[in-house]
Amino acid sequence: MFVGIDYGSKLAGTTVICYEQDGMLYFVQSEKKHNADELILRFVREHHPSAIFLDAPLSLPKAYFGKGEDFFYRAADRATRAMSPMFIGGLTARAMRLHHQLSADGVTFYEAYPAGLANFLQLKPKGYKVGKTPEEALIKALCAQFSIELARLPVNWHQFDSLLAYIIGLRHSTNTAQVLGNRDEGLIYF
Repeated sequence: MFVGIDYGSKLAGTTVICYEQDGMLYFVQSEKKHNADELILRFVREHHPSAIFLDAPLSLPKAYFGKGEDFFYRAADRATRAMSPMFIGGLTARAMRLHHQLSADGVTFYEAYPAGLANFLQLKPKGYKVGKTPEEALIKALCAQFSIELARLPVNWHQFDSLLAYIIGLRHSTNTAQVLGNRDEGLIYF
């Protein structure tokens, strides 16, 4: 079992876990003013996924380890045009701490990039991140393309991005995921 996580601010209620149970995909969303990291820790320790596809940086640029001169971007960030892990430093630090905590439990982490997958699948012209909520037609087309069943439709873009992170996990399991970056600095999957 693996999960896809759209990782948001610690107390904003924007972190969502997408997971499969009995052939259906479900969403667990954090609540405002409740610790999203604690939600993830509890979920993982209860459900024991073998892998997490997390939409957050899991490493720092090589310059912080005396290798190179780019203190802002990793090769993967430049290749995907992703945000610098330094710009979102608090989120990056929290993600790296989760990785450290859960790796001891045997969980493998992959840095997922839902926006990269959306670009690869050309979802923007189909309505990706247009409007306040995902359109049913976009959701159903995506589910049909990857032969997945949802217990209920995503009601916000955080849930949709956790679904994309889950699909990155599916693509990884079939060796069809795209991957960019340097193994010694950090890889981004989409």
